[in-house]
Amino acid sequence: MKLAFLGLGHMGSAMARNLLRGGHQVTVYNRTRQKAEALAADGARVAGTPAEACNECEAALTMLSDDRAVEEMVFGTGGIASSNAIHISCSTISTAMARRLAAAHAARHQGYLSAPVFGRPEAAAAKKLVVVAGGPAELIERCRPVFDAIGRQTFVAGSEPWQANALKLCGNFMIASMLETFAEAFTTMRKAGVDPHLFLDTMSALFASPVYASYGRILADHQFDPAGFALTLGLKDVRLVLETAQECASPMPFASLIRDHMLAALAQGQGDLDWSSILRVVERNAGL
Repeated sequence: MKLAFLGLGHMGSAMARNLLRGGHQVTVYNRTRQKAEALAADGARVAGTPAEACNECEAALTMLSDDRAVEEMVFGTGGIASSNAIHISCSTISTAMARRLAAAHAARHQGYLSAPVFGRPEAAAAKKLVVVAGGPAELIERCRPVFDAIGRQTFVAGSEPWQANALKLCGNFMIASMLETFAEAFTTMRKAGVDPHLFLDTMSALFASPVYASYGRILADHQFDPAGFALTLGLKDVRLVLETAQECASPMPFASLIRDHMLAALAQGQGDLDWSSILRVVERNAGL
């Protein structure tokens, strides 16, 4: 397919490279042009504006940090909304923004899909992302070669794009909950004189989860810098899942606790560290 890719951070750059390796024609755009030019050696065409990137493309993928960045890329001067491309939003955004995007694109007779992904930058580079798609079935099938090029499996959340965002936010809440429980358990193990690595090995044998093993190792080793996923972004996602829960009148008390611990971490200057650095808040509360 002829594609545009907008937003070339650690995740976006890896995803764009895999699209190129999958045989797609990809035009890239990033506000910091240097990041886009780094993909030229892989065969990407570099555009100077979002509109130029989307020109004559079948679909345009966005991988951006938050609602505001997506809004600017879509509705700003020369944004995606001025093109005829199907917009595939891979960003972790609010369900409210997803509904706004779906309505705005429909009014312009443009296709729109939400397709957020699960996985850290190393998973993106290895084409091991899990893709969650939401939107009209015919559009999802038309864009399935795109999903196959960036991930190992695709799940369809529903016919409404925002449903994929709700699934993604709740999934990130599950990961954040794991970070909180690991942080509490590791802290208690330290105070009990038990090696956290031994505890991790025991839990890995019990749960046999690569996510537990990967994040557990980061926490056990205190490897919070450089961040694979910054705490500021994790806090944003927990805030968004609480907003979704409010929309659905579904209490999520544990999400509120995690939000407060992340706010404490932010207040202690941990915003640019990995979101697993929530461990430091739990350790401080325990007097470590």
